[in-house]
Amino acid sequence: MLASIGYAVAYTGVGIALLVLGFFVLDLLTPGHLGRHIYEDRSVNAGVTLAAGFLGQGAIVFASIWTNATSGFGRALLYTVVFGVLGVLLQAVAFVVLDLITPGRLGEHLMKPGFHPASLVSGAAELAVAAIIVASIWP
Repeated sequence: MLASIGYAVAYTGVGIALLVLGFFVLDLLTPGHLGRHIYEDRSVNAGVTLAAGFLGQGAIVFASIWTNATSGFGRALLYTVVFGVLGVLLQAVAFVVLDLITPGRLGEHLMKPGFHPASLVSGAAELAVAAIIVASIWP
């Protein structure tokens, strides 16, 4: 049981680090400070997009651990880090592509306090990219 507790702590630490990385990447892609837009300005749009990114990252981390745990802790942890970072990068690419193919600046739409449908589209893109990565991990 102690080994499993250690694994849980290690995987959770990696998972939290990946969520933080995803937060900072989205913060770089959007104007202003993402946390301030969500918690002070109460931007539902920014919250929806970040929440979708977090859910997608969680699914990637889960799939990496679940499918590789029997191959040993080190290998599974490596898969988790590699596919987690890949998820952050590919979600960022999807964000940039969505920004290029839609009118206006996506980041500006997502930081507005009032609801904007772009947040749903952006969130769906984040989840879709994560689902594609999860499918590529699954045996």
